[in-house]
Amino acid sequence: MNKSKVTVVGAGNVGATAAQRIVEKQLADVVLIDIVEGLPQGKALDMMQSAATEGFDTHIKGTNDYADTAGSDVVVITAGIARKPGMSRDDLLNTNANIVGSVTEQIVKYSPDCIIVVVSNPLDVMTQLAYHKSGFDSKRVVGMAGVLDSSRYACFIAEALNCSIKDVRAMVLGGHGDTMVPVPQYTTVNGISINELLPADKIEEINDRTRHGGAEIVKHLKTGSAYYAPSASSVAMVEAILLDSGRILPCCALLSGEYGVNDLYCGVPVVLGRKGVQKIIELPLNSTELQELQNSVSAVKELGNKLLQV
Repeated sequence: MNKSKVTVVGAGNVGATAAQRIVEKQLADVVLIDIVEGLPQGKALDMMQSAATEGFDTHIKGTNDYADTAGSDVVVITAGIARKPGMSRDDLLNTNANIVGSVTEQIVKYSPDCIIVVVSNPLDVMTQLAYHKSGFDSKRVVGMAGVLDSSRYACFIAEALNCSIKDVRAMVLGGHGDTMVPVPQYTTVNGISINELLPADKIEEINDRTRHGGAEIVKHLKTGSAYYAPSASSVAMVEAILLDSGRILPCCALLSGEYGVNDLYCGVPVVLGRKGVQKIIELPLNSTELQELQNSVSAVKELGNKLLQV
């Protein structure tokens, strides 16, 4: 039996793939929970039957009962409806708010000492909602978005430069939506800023593609949204927490004066470890980047206000 326990809420594509990655990396035993009877049980059993082939000793259990999640170290919330073509992340607001609010209450009941990682969209507002519903210290409630957005940014940069993606370190700040802020000066290839490697018009083209990276996938899939990259990004955060690695990752965290923002969840670089958000890193930004970040913050606030009006 593994010492750590992770619950993944939602057995859809993102949740099931995240659960699979966690057990295959042998990071923790996993409970996969969903409201649909048989869905998490079937997927968990299928994963367990791959253990001999993949060579992992961790265990996964599928359930519809939150009692089985008791004592989790980390809970990953992926539950909610997915985007369809023509929908923005914001269109998911009311439906997913009801789901995330209900899920958070159950999490707190059975795992009062856990770290919550929110993946459900619209990400920033759902993370803020989980924070308020949980009553947890803000360090223990964090959202997954910046890791994903930065991973997409890195993908497009490596493609443009025809270089190894292993050398690319990308940075995207702000809300997880069309106003996100790719930051070229802190995006490097083996330590060299992409400002030195790519012309400005190409960088702006890549920035724009990154902002709409999720929508591009939705357009292709037609009946669903991205899940390979989102699941990998959420597991990177889970790994940093469980291993207490102190990795610096762009995550959705509660700001208390950093970047001139107060009492709002937004994407910034943080040090992530066993207790959750150990530190928020405040990067010096130029006037253009700071204005873009303020615009993104305003968009997140506006969406949060819509939720309060419902």
